[in-house]
Amino acid sequence: MEKHWVLKPQGDPETVKRIAGELNIDRYLATLLVQRGIRSYGEAKSFFRPKIDDLHDPFLMKDMDKAIERISRALHNGEKILVYGDYDVDGTTAVSLVYLFFRNYSGRIDYYIPDRYTEGYGISIRSIDFAAEQGFSLVIALDCGIKAVEKIQYANSKGIDFIICDHHRPGNELPEAYAVLDPKRNDCTYPYKELSGCGIGFKLIQAYGLKTGIPFDELRIYLDLVAVSIASDIVDMTGENRILAYFGLSLINSNPRPGIEAILQYGGIERNSSKGGLFFNKELTITDLVFLIGPRINAAGRIENGRNSVRLLISDNLEEARTIGRQIDLYNTERKNLDTLATQQALEMINEDASLRNARSTVIFHPDWHKGVIGIVASRLTETYYRPTIVLTQANGLITGSARSVKDFDVYDAIDSCSDLLEHFGGHKFAAGLSLKPEKLELFRKRFEETVAERLKGIELKPEIEVDVELPLSVINSKFYNIMKQFSPFGPGNMPPMFRTDGVIDAEGSRVVGKNHLKLNIAHPEIPGGPFAGIAFQQGEHIWKIEKKIPFNICYHLEENEWNGNKSLQLNVKDIRFD
Repeated sequence: MEKHWVLKPQGDPETVKRIAGELNIDRYLATLLVQRGIRSYGEAKSFFRPKIDDLHDPFLMKDMDKAIERISRALHNGEKILVYGDYDVDGTTAVSLVYLFFRNYSGRIDYYIPDRYTEGYGISIRSIDFAAEQGFSLVIALDCGIKAVEKIQYANSKGIDFIICDHHRPGNELPEAYAVLDPKRNDCTYPYKELSGCGIGFKLIQAYGLKTGIPFDELRIYLDLVAVSIASDIVDMTGENRILAYFGLSLINSNPRPGIEAILQYGGIERNSSKGGLFFNKELTITDLVFLIGPRINAAGRIENGRNSVRLLISDNLEEARTIGRQIDLYNTERKNLDTLATQQALEMINEDASLRNARSTVIFHPDWHKGVIGIVASRLTETYYRPTIVLTQANGLITGSARSVKDFDVYDAIDSCSDLLEHFGGHKFAAGLSLKPEKLELFRKRFEETVAERLKGIELKPEIEVDVELPLSVINSKFYNIMKQFSPFGPGNMPPMFRTDGVIDAEGSRVVGKNHLKLNIAHPEIPGGPFAGIAFQQGEHIWKIEKKIPFNICYHLEENEWNGNKSLQLNVKDIRFD
């Protein structure tokens, strides 16, 4: 699908010039900083060197004082505490963090992860009954619960107090829990709204630490879990999230917990035999957390039960972690096979149905698709057709689905407009989950399509590449890259810079490698610099023009490539265009 290239605003020229002078950097790097809201030397210093001291006071969060009072009372009285969380990465990291921390202060604490297939998302009746039967009087619910109004009423009737720690958007009514921690509450003035569910869990233990005089260094050891959740849940990499991810990533690189080390080993990342300061043979980035750690932690909840992910993350024994990690890696292999098959079937269904092909949205249903992979399938269909997408399957008498969206379209609001047809829904602007009765499927499909069509009236949906700056090849060198690298960790709100360079040509040696990938060797005929190596995945169809020395334009990320111990700069080309 053809992509639309959009150049971002370049910032006030005088501000760019001043920042360049104050930091002794070129105007291209200064532009990147200004685009990220940095206007002074001090702001740049804080950006390049995140500080723990810049985290907000957790007691600024609505109900935090009530939550800490209730936990303190439970610990003092020896009450049984249950830590509850969703079965995905964010939920299981949050449960691991809060359970590990409070286990230091109580011998009467346990954790509970609901079964995706028999209990579904969020707080379940079965879990409340379990808590009542086992004598748990306090439940700390993480990454879920903000819309569990009826479930909390049921828990209250059983004499069980809930502390809800969620980051999803609330409904019109908040549950009557003992405390509800969610920065997205309308009445919560907490300065940062984009924390992950595990991030909310960290603010909870930070508050307890402040209240009881626990040194922050005793909390710092949990930041690796927060970093994994931030990366995998695709929350904004700004503000507090960037600080938490920065220190969490540093911890993973220098002293990973056994569970994370085991996952990385199954992902092909080995221990570093030298003493170069890093624990592994390469410096891990947020991308590694997203693609190596996240899917494996998720796989346990998708294929079997997320409790296995918690067992892995709380393990303090590497051999035990490797045993659990091996099973989770097998789950991940099974998950990949299932989502590949379901994606192929979905693409065939759309290709064979003109009404599906020509719709403004995709709502597709197959009763035999595995519930654990429909979110992944929805993401793949969105990449292919670039429109709001819902993938549905059937489980326990209900149709259940996952939704994914595209830039500037709020799929949560679109689903909300159909809420009278649903049994349950929740999520974010770009991703949501829902369930409905089978007899409501066709009406929902029709209503959702009408809603999307109306809101996208006159708008052509086309994937965009947002270009940060237009960059001459002559600017690219190791100094430029090393400064740019300090912009990390990258993620939404602070994505890796996208560059555009026009009029490049083959400098001899460009070729197709692997499965239709381009291995490039390029230069600019009129500007010194280069040649530069590049890789363009799945773009081998351009090779015949490139070999003829036809000039072309590229959008790319700048990255470091390592091969046989040698490092070199490489252009990761995302799109190619010939004038």
